[in-house]
Amino acid sequence: MEIQLRDYRIEPGHMDDWITGWEGGVLPLRRQEGFEVVGAWVDRAHDRFVWLVGYSGADGFSAAEARYHALPERLSLNPEPSGYIRSATLDMVDRVL
Repeated sequence: MEIQLRDYRIEPGHMDDWITGWEGGVLPLRRQEGFEVVGAWVDRAHDRFVWLVGYSGADGFSAAEARYHALPERLSLNPEPSGYIRSATLDMVDRVL
C-alpha cells in the first residue's frame, strides 16, 4: 500500500467545520474511490489536523488521487472543506512497523 502523510494547519476557529466537512464529504468519497484512511489526529492547540491515507490499487496513488479530485461529487462539496486549510504538507511515507 502507498501511504501519504497529510499534515494540515486549519484556519483558527474552524477545526470543527473542517472535521464536519472531512467526515461528511472527503472521507466517504475517499473510501468510495478505494482509499483507506489509516488514521487521523487533531492537535487543537495548534490548529493541526494530521492523517494517513493509503491506496493499494494497481493504477497507483497518483492516478487515484487525480481521479478523486475530478469527481463531480468532490467538486460540488459545499462548503468546500479545503477552504478551511491554511497550509498543508503532503508526503509519501513508508511503513516501518
